[in-house]
Amino acid sequence: MPTITVKLQQVDATTTAAQIRSHAIDIDRPQSKGGNDKGAMGGELLLASLGGCFNSNLLAAIRARDLAINDIAIEVSGELAAAPARFASIELVVNSSYADRETLEKLVTMSERACIVANTLKNSVDLTVSVA
Repeated sequence: MPTITVKLQQVDATTTAAQIRSHAIDIDRPQSKGGNDKGAMGGELLLASLGGCFNSNLLAAIRARDLAINDIAIEVSGELAAAPARFASIELVVNSSYADRETLEKLVTMSERACIVANTLKNSVDLTVSVA
């Protein structure tokens, strides 16, 4: 099986730089949590990774069917648990003005099943994916 590798390097007292292929992302805490706010927190990036992975699969499914859906908006929300620090549940909601809701719902189901991040999280957290 292929392996995906991300390299991380400390930048300063609170900031980490992640190198992903040719892309760089800074990871940090907000000032209110003792950081320098030079980047998103890891938990925020986990939610963004889920949304990005899911949408990548959704857009591929749309393109493969030559459908005219261009107004996809996704909101990913994570409810925090007290201890240990983690997401107790995550909700991903897809918004689109696409008239054929049934087709969109099928594509959303297919995209959820194809998403590496969703498949990884499903056994660890209560993950809900829906169309608004």
